[in-house]
Amino acid sequence: MEKNKDICREEKIDYKDAYFLRRYMNSQGKIYPPKRHGVSAKCQRQLSQAIKRARVMGLVPFVIK
Repeated sequence: MEKNKDICREEKIDYKDAYFLRRYMNSQGKIYPPKRHGVSAKCQRQLSQAIKRARVMGLVPFVIK
């Protein structure tokens, strides 16, 4: 997969953008580790927080069966 080095700087991570967040989740709905996409620790924290917020809002599922 292509490495997205500076996703935090290029665009603001928004929990309402489900299509963007889905790129950082696997087929089971789990969050990919930062090494998979080459994101920094700061970006990974922001991604994780956004995905968790989107799950609570019902925009992305907790588990995909």
